[in-house]
Amino acid sequence: MALQFIFGPSGSGKSYYIYNKIIQESMENPDRQYLVLVPEQFTMQTQKELVMLHPRKGIMNIDVLSFERLAFRVLEETGALSQELLEETGKSMVLRKVAQEKKGELKLLGSKMNKQGYVSQLKSMVSELRQYEIGAEDLDRLLEDIKEKPELFYKLKDIQTLYKGFFDYLEGKFITQEEILDVLAQRAEQSEKLRDSTVVLDGYTGFTPIQIQVLEKLLKICRQVYIPLTVGRGEDPYRLGSPYGLFYLTRQTVHKLCKLAEETKTSWSETWIPGKGEKYQGRFQEKGALDHLERNIFRKNGKPYGGGEKAVFIREALNPQEEMEETACRIRHMVRKKGYRFGDFALVTGDMEVYAPAARRAFEKYQIPCFIDEKHSLFMNPFVEYIRSAVDMVVEGFSYESVFRFLRCGLTDITEEEMDRLENYVIAMGIRGFARWDQEWVRSYRGEDPEECVKLNPVRQKLVDMWRPFGESLKDPQGTVKTCCQALYRFICENHIEKKLKTYEEGFAAGGDMALAKEYSQIYRIVMDLLDKLVEVLGEERVRPGAFKEILEAGLSEAKVGVIPPAADQVLVGDMERTRLKDIKVLFFAGVNEGKIPKEKNGSKILSDLNREELEGPLEKMGLALAPTAREELYTQKFYLYLNLTKPSREVYLTYSRLNSSGDMLSPSYLVNQVEKFFPKARELEEVPLYTESPQGAVEQVARELGGRQEKTKVFQELYTWLLKEKEWKPWADRLVETAYYVNPQDAIGKAVAQVLYGTELENSATRLEQFARCACSHFLTYGLVLRDRVRYQFTMADLGTLLHNSLDLFARKLREQGLLWTQLEDGERDRLAEACVDQVVAQAGESVLLSSARNAYTVKRAKRMVKRTVWALQFQLRQGRFLPALTEWAFGPWDNISSLDLRISPEEILHLTGRIDRIDLCREDGKVYVKVIDYKSGNTQLDPVKMYYGLQLQLALYLNAAVELEQRRFPKEKIVPAGIFYYNIKDPMLNREDVKDPEHADREILKKLKMDGLAGGEPGILERLDKDLALRKSVESLAVPVKYTAKGTLAGNSKVADQEQFSTIMNYVNYKAREIGQEILGGNVEVNPFAYQKESACDYCPYRNVCGFDEKIPGYSFRRLGTCKPEEIWEKMKAALKKVSTGEEE
Repeated sequence: MALQFIFGPSGSGKSYYIYNKIIQESMENPDRQYLVLVPEQFTMQTQKELVMLHPRKGIMNIDVLSFERLAFRVLEETGALSQELLEETGKSMVLRKVAQEKKGELKLLGSKMNKQGYVSQLKSMVSELRQYEIGAEDLDRLLEDIKEKPELFYKLKDIQTLYKGFFDYLEGKFITQEEILDVLAQRAEQSEKLRDSTVVLDGYTGFTPIQIQVLEKLLKICRQVYIPLTVGRGEDPYRLGSPYGLFYLTRQTVHKLCKLAEETKTSWSETWIPGKGEKYQGRFQEKGALDHLERNIFRKNGKPYGGGEKAVFIREALNPQEEMEETACRIRHMVRKKGYRFGDFALVTGDMEVYAPAARRAFEKYQIPCFIDEKHSLFMNPFVEYIRSAVDMVVEGFSYESVFRFLRCGLTDITEEEMDRLENYVIAMGIRGFARWDQEWVRSYRGEDPEECVKLNPVRQKLVDMWRPFGESLKDPQGTVKTCCQALYRFICENHIEKKLKTYEEGFAAGGDMALAKEYSQIYRIVMDLLDKLVEVLGEERVRPGAFKEILEAGLSEAKVGVIPPAADQVLVGDMERTRLKDIKVLFFAGVNEGKIPKEKNGSKILSDLNREELEGPLEKMGLALAPTAREELYTQKFYLYLNLTKPSREVYLTYSRLNSSGDMLSPSYLVNQVEKFFPKARELEEVPLYTESPQGAVEQVARELGGRQEKTKVFQELYTWLLKEKEWKPWADRLVETAYYVNPQDAIGKAVAQVLYGTELENSATRLEQFARCACSHFLTYGLVLRDRVRYQFTMADLGTLLHNSLDLFARKLREQGLLWTQLEDGERDRLAEACVDQVVAQAGESVLLSSARNAYTVKRAKRMVKRTVWALQFQLRQGRFLPALTEWAFGPWDNISSLDLRISPEEILHLTGRIDRIDLCREDGKVYVKVIDYKSGNTQLDPVKMYYGLQLQLALYLNAAVELEQRRFPKEKIVPAGIFYYNIKDPMLNREDVKDPEHADREILKKLKMDGLAGGEPGILERLDKDLALRKSVESLAVPVKYTAKGTLAGNSKVADQEQFSTIMNYVNYKAREIGQEILGGNVEVNPFAYQKESACDYCPYRNVCGFDEKIPGYSFRRLGTCKPEEIWEKMKAALKKVSTGEEE
């Protein structure tokens, strides 16, 4: 029995030496057994290497195994176990089950069990304890030693509870992968396969305590054990030395193995590669750059490289994607120019999560075949999501989220269009819960076809009928894990999921996406195996749907699919620790940034590094240990970095980014400085323009130059000419030029199309005309194409405005019905009536969103307060004057035959103005009828003559036209006098308590804030009728209308008034403007022409901002900037426009 170490630096040929040695021995001793033990992920590659080295290209008496596979071989020989092996998925499910049962006992960890990934961390913790041979009794002793540290004590107590519960559940039924090595150690001496065999342990940098136990048995029964270990030239592997040394991991392993050899009375020897006096025949050119890197990296006395070979390079990129694009470009260049094969390259990183997808995109762009060495999680696969969402529909009671997650998986027989319409209806109507889904839908939502719910009911019924049997089975109070799995299996089979997955697989294969095709070919079997495992492990356990969901998701989260490399000649992309690199010539080490190199520690994070340090002393007294802390692994990772950097035989590139994908600053890793210290010229490398190595790179270069203003380069001319000649890429070149020199077209859909959309009789509200004046394109998208935001079952500011308007209308109607006057109402009676009106409006809404939440119920209270405040202010304003409300919410249109509302555009075309006036107040005195029009607004609208001139505020003046003609019809013998047009902004203003002197002062301040805004008739007789206080005419400010007198008895400059001539001008002008806008609409104008005025523009809050393409940087796009003018100037402009029409200068 003998142990032989094979020592040598990385790249010296240790594996090559020992493989050739055992191949030679195996040929000389065909009856003897040879075993090569390597880490699990290296088994296939090692088999391939041995076959390639073997003269006969076959290894009949050489087996390549991992420790776990060796255990199964021994069990096959010595007799199977009575327990079943519990794999990683099964462990997660059992741990979830145990956590549910022990939830009441868990002080710290119980609340974290539902966090995604936490069960996986707990599983890692259990595995670590088992690998390091720490049992539940050892945890008892540990707990005694840490009683003075409450946080750590309760955390470890929870770990012990779960650890003990886990193994109690498994006892007699299952065995874990960690325990299988215990069995191997127990049965090794019974194995004839192991006895007198030769064993090689290659690819290990150290061994866990349980692996040491197995090695102890191997040393006793095997003829020879070879262990290649990496150590620097001139290093003493038997001296333990500092734990911070580069080769400490090797020395520690040698120390343990020598101690084990002494205990088993095994002799040991050593072989050095190269041996003393032997010529170096390793991976690197002797005394070359990579040889210098191996001899000096991470050494205290390292020296800068003085040779002429350039083989070590450092490259900085902007971000990870650019890093990968430059790498792909360089690989393509080296293959094209230097004769490399793709298989000569490898790319490793410490951050596969970021760099794997970036590499996939870049290599696809540069048409580089690559294999990404990672196991892909299936948790977001549509089939897995189909299962999870179906179970969530039970657990969450048919919630909106679970239902549409289920439908959007693409595995139901409901079409995309049906899903979209279904989702619109559910969102708009607030459909929640199975009961609402299980009853016929009869109501339609605002703006939708009343027949829509009739069309949707068959789709709704199909979904309910599909899901009902499964849902009822899962909700069975006597249900077990087995019955739940059976129900899920039936649900999957009844909906033909296997067939649908096969169709997807064939589609991906036909499209050349072999990775997805492989995933879809395996996913059904993986899920079925998982259900079988669930039944096998937990079958008779009773569960409620929520508990079943947690156990199922714990298993699904562990489901992964590995992909076998589909081709030989491809770039290998992998993790710096997990991926084995063999026979590569060029290595790209990506993401060499702080925080990624050294790589963050994986595994369980339940015990922090501080926790581990606190446990180190007590564990050492017990002769036990845990896995290294992150700080300890920092030095271990230097060794792994050393191994990676010395894998290529010709060149190594270190690349890092300045920014991450979110745009945050990154710093280079310390490794960059280390390498640059030994290779000061590492940043001097040949520039390879991206555009030289792929057509897409050429397209991007052309796009960059087209986007700039500088003179086009010769490179641009050559690339553009090449793109034009290539059939596949010519459309790209054409589109680039079209985009670069794009000018905003003067959009018009033409008169014929406009007539199809709108007809020849155009019914338009003032609001619609104003929207056209804001932007013609916005009007077209809203009223021509009838685009609109999705209706949602929620209470918006627009809904609040509707509630307030309807409540005020009801208030006025009730006053009329009861024969009451606004001015005569008592305060209490007014407030009670206001509240009752709000309640009635809410009640009339039926299944109102206002009753769906406490937040919305508060909104109702707020609405009551605002309505009470509003009717209080309106009552005050009416009491101040001599006007009384005559009409409220008066709807007008073609049916009224009001001539001022029917505007002839052409002999064939007419514009009918429609609208609804919130309130018309009248004052009949002295043979005259004074008319006041009021519009309620729930914002803070101010009347601006400039906006009126440009058509942005036509509403009040058009309403005045309609009201004047209506009243003239009612009172044909009396003169109708426009007295004012006003906005009343509904709000509930607040005052600063410190500014309030007394209640009367407070009321005045509030009334100032609630004063109407607009235009009042400027004649004194009108002003006195609007507010009696204005009869004083000196030093008085109205609290009802925007009018103020100075001490001299003149109107203040900020008073908003217009005399009768000006009112006549306004009323005529708005009709002219409305006709002009009507002509534009029927003429087909859909131009993107937003207005801009002061700090406001048509693009503010526009829902089509990302649709229209408006951009001031593009020629032809610009705002219509409206200049500011004084009211007097506006009246003159209006007169001038009307004069042009009357004299025929303008049609």
